[in-house]
This record gives sequence, structure tokens and C-alpha cells, in this order.
Amino acid sequence: MGHMQRVFIALGSNINSEYNLREAVRYLSTRCCLLAVSQVYETPPVGKTDQPSFLNAAVLVETDLTAAELKTKVLQDIEHELGRVRTADKNAARTIDLDITLFDNMVLDLGHRHIPDPDLLKYAHIALPLADIAPQQRHPETGQTLLEIAQQLTASGMIFRPDINLWPE
Repeated sequence: MGHMQRVFIALGSNINSEYNLREAVRYLSTRCCLLAVSQVYETPPVGKTDQPSFLNAAVLVETDLTAAELKTKVLQDIEHELGRVRTADKNAARTIDLDITLFDNMVLDLGHRHIPDPDLLKYAHIALPLADIAPQQRHPETGQTLLEIAQQLTASGMIFRPDINLWPE
């Protein structure tokens, strides 16, 4: 066992989304230690708008994997397992999207992605679920809390979905 890292992962789906989000969280719970699961939000699609709404959520896990290992061995595995097909259009409909948003308090680059995920500062559908889980957690670059970040963003069109619970049975 290496050093345990606390990792915040953003989840999104707009194809069979309730099922896919549940399955993704269940898979994650078998590969990492699941510490917290956010509420679920229904979000209008960004960019390419002629597609179903997304369901978005976030989880906090603990893992001894590096960010690169977590991404390639766990997250991409789950995406593959749940039939994620990557196309040239990054806003296309998808069964599941799993992104490392915060990796402990580290600032790092993973392939072409930066962690903390810059989208956290831009989109309520990423910031709100994270603020649910850990409102006082600070962004390692800006120093703001997740709650402060979420409060600055417009959550227009987002619908809270208390009817969906993602904790594995």
C-alpha cells in the first residue's frame, strides 16, 4: 500500500444515465475506498445542445494509485466497461464520463488534462456536486473553497434530483 490520496471525481452521463452513474459508482467502490457521494443534478447539455440532458454527480475516493494509474487502470476501464465511445466531438452524448477533478492538493498535468480540472472553475455542474461533498475543501491553485467556487457559478437550468441515490446497495 502506498500513500493514500483523496481524489474527487466528476461523473456525467446522458445515455441511460441513472443506470450508468450507479454502475460507475459501484465499480469505483470495488477499486477504491468510497468516502462520499454527492447529490445528483440534471444539467442541460453544454456546446452540443440537441441531445438529452446530463446527470452529473461527484464522488470522493481514497486510493494509493497515482493520478495516471487511477485514470488508465480504473476510470478508463469503467468507461470502457460501460460502453463509452470517444468521438472527435468532445460534447457528444455519452454513457459515462469520469474525470479526476482534484487529486489531493496536487497540481499536475496528466496527458493533455490539467489537475485541478479547469472546468471546476467554469461549470456549476462540476462545482456543485463537489461542494456537496466537501464545501470547505480548498482549490490548490486559487485557494477558494469548493463552496465559494460553486456560489460564483450560475447553475441555470440545473435541477436537483433527490430521487436518485448513487450509493451502492
